Amino acid sequence: MQQLKQTYYPTILQAIHMLILYLFIQTVVDFPLALIDYYKGTDYLYNPVKKVILNAGSTLFILIYGIRRSKAPLKEIFPMKLFNPLIILPLAAFFWGSHNLLEEVNMRIEKVLPAPPWFWELFSQIFESNFGWWGAFFKVVVIAPVIEELIFRGLILNGLRKNYSAITAVFISALLFSLFHLNPWQMPATFVLGLLLGWIVLRTRNILLAIIGHAMNNLLVLLTVTYWQQMNTHAIYLMDDNEKYLISGMVVLLSVILMYLITLWHSHTKSQKKAG
Repeated sequence: MQQLKQTYYPTILQAIHMLILYLFIQTVVDFPLALIDYYKGTDYLYNPVKKVILNAGSTLFILIYGIRRSKAPLKEIFPMKLFNPLIILPLAAFFWGSHNLLEEVNMRIEKVLPAPPWFWELFSQIFESNFGWWGAFFKVVVIAPVIEELIFRGLILNGLRKNYSAITAVFISALLFSLFHLNPWQMPATFVLGLLLGWIVLRTRNILLAIIGHAMNNLLVLLTVTYWQQMNTHAIYLMDDNEKYLISGMVVLLSVILMYLITLWHSHTKSQKKAG
């Protein structure tokens, strides 16, 4: 009699269920507040206190829910192995190059499927805060990376990598990450980000590095949105598009090679120390 292969939490379907549950919890609170705001002209939906409480409460619930169902130790779900800090340099270079290349991808998507005005209004609100630029920084560069990485490169990736191949685990976690943002105009950027961070976590076994990388990516977006007029006058953004994309592609390729070599060298060094 053939023995069934043991499965670990979450599988692909269980990961989807967990994300739907997470979004449902937030919707249960957001929907009635949106109705109150619409009929009474209030602004409860975007109240900063409500946002903090809702994000903290729903995230804590999902993390506890997922950890209890996975039945795995925390150090396995959220690994914190030592990593070579030099990897941060090619990581930052990768984000710069990929943002330039994804700009062309986004323009092509915009031609086929133009984003409605309400989308850009919602997108701009992501980078706005009642507490000015530093409030937006805290929301986009600190809170979002911690929450999303603990869920996607922590809980979800940990289960997927035990149930499927490494390539499948990284691909599915990145795909779910991009779909989680609920709009097709962000999908290319979030999918690429998810692929890179998933690969980084499997290479280094450190969730903190994924959080740092996610924060660096979001900081670059925040700076671009805030200072685009100034950045647009820089020489590299005034050059021919083909030249800019060629340079950006070379930077991305070199960055990936350097990250691979750094993680390979770091793993080899640790193995030598253990053997010694």
